[in-house]
Amino acid sequence: MIDGKHPSRRNLLQTTLALPLSAATLPAATSDLVRKENAKPGADWQLTNVKLDGRSRFRTRLIEGYCSHQSIEAEQTMRIMVSANPPGKFEIEIFRMGYYGAQGARRVAVLGPFEGKTQPEAPIGERRLRECRWEPTAEVKIPADWPSGVYLGRLARIAESVNAHAWQSYIVFIVRDRRRADILFQCSDNTWQAYNRWPDDYSMYTDPRHSWAPDVAGSFDRPYGKYAQIFDHPLSIGSGEFLLWEFPLCYWLESRGYDVTYCSNSDMIDAAQPLRSKVFVSIGHDEYWDVRQYEAAMGAVKAGVTHLFLSGNSVCGISPFEPSGSGVRNRIISRRGRYGGASEVEKKEFYKYPFPETGPNEALLMGARSPYPFNGGDDWIVTRPENWMFTGTGMKKGDRVPGLVGWEFHGEPANIQGLEVVAEGVALSGGVRPVRWTATIYPGPKRNFVFNASTIWWAQGLSSPPGHMLPWSHGVRPHGPDARVQKITDNLLRRALGRGLG
Repeated sequence: MIDGKHPSRRNLLQTTLALPLSAATLPAATSDLVRKENAKPGADWQLTNVKLDGRSRFRTRLIEGYCSHQSIEAEQTMRIMVSANPPGKFEIEIFRMGYYGAQGARRVAVLGPFEGKTQPEAPIGERRLRECRWEPTAEVKIPADWPSGVYLGRLARIAESVNAHAWQSYIVFIVRDRRRADILFQCSDNTWQAYNRWPDDYSMYTDPRHSWAPDVAGSFDRPYGKYAQIFDHPLSIGSGEFLLWEFPLCYWLESRGYDVTYCSNSDMIDAAQPLRSKVFVSIGHDEYWDVRQYEAAMGAVKAGVTHLFLSGNSVCGISPFEPSGSGVRNRIISRRGRYGGASEVEKKEFYKYPFPETGPNEALLMGARSPYPFNGGDDWIVTRPENWMFTGTGMKKGDRVPGLVGWEFHGEPANIQGLEVVAEGVALSGGVRPVRWTATIYPGPKRNFVFNASTIWWAQGLSSPPGHMLPWSHGVRPHGPDARVQKITDNLLRRALGRGLG
């Protein structure tokens, strides 16, 4: 039922939303799809009442959940697993994230109320794996008229008295499609999961051996805990890293009516996935890739797809997908190695253990790779203002976008014919140790190109939507939307889409 409520008579409620058209009969999408979608009214979607568990610091036992899919297509059925401790009634509001008149989301459904129960703790398995086996609370058949996008579900306990709080958290999932679109927006959800500390400090970084210990694993069958790096943002709990590093690009693209469709990291193991777009975008913190993702992306570059790496520390960790304990494909990732291998100084100072795999050099795809030390910050400093991407920005050599580089980035440019370093500088790791970063662009074989912005924080220069807050790290922070960053991004997209420069 869309925007309606219905009681649950048992723990498992199947909720089938109205399907006006089957996938087979749905008219082919046009470039106006996103523009028309964002003309619909927005809604209040943010969390207001969050209470973190005092022991773990990373979860909220009062209401938390996860989805059966990282991404899902129309007419497929998604299960939603929720735990409430203590037990109590709750409902789920589902929102598609976008622009929507500057509100940032549209409410597409309300599910429940449900009788929430306390689900069992996930045992600690091999490789420190925490994999939940919770019973589903709801099943949702994705309607054909839900456009591709990032969807948040707001879980909210129903207050039992006037003095009680309606405690909340999020679930997150991606609706994907198969249509041809101008832009394919890949969410960096492998990295969300690698850094997920739910329930009590069990991320792929909290192994007692080392933060980059080999063969540790993370399961998508668990809630997303509170993000635990750079800044404290408990009102994003359950959303992975989407609201932190990716939502500003989503909001900005949809505000301008760009024809954009969305996918997860797991979708990109299919080599056909990026070929349905003219532009592939990696955004935010996109550290962990299955080698099949790399091969698909490289194949797409050779086929003429432009790639925009508006991200930092990308394609760094080799993270092959594995099935869940119950046999569901692509629900576990593990750390198996480093793309391009570790340098001698990295082996000496950082990587304390040998890795079983070495992937291809990520610089051959992106134009540059993660340098060592990894962390730091800097102004984004122009070195080649004559490049066409700076048209209309008024930028000159040495001009700066304050604080845009951080907290991780790319350096060490590849030896690729035609590659240009368009911006570069020196970030200070730990505030003292210098490390070079480089933003690059190189031509592809079919009038396409590959751009590497060399920062996790590029999206912060595009917009500051509702529910977003600016990060801070190593004494540096981005300053928010900047007309020059917006113009550079517009120029990159317009050139890639054959629209010329405005």
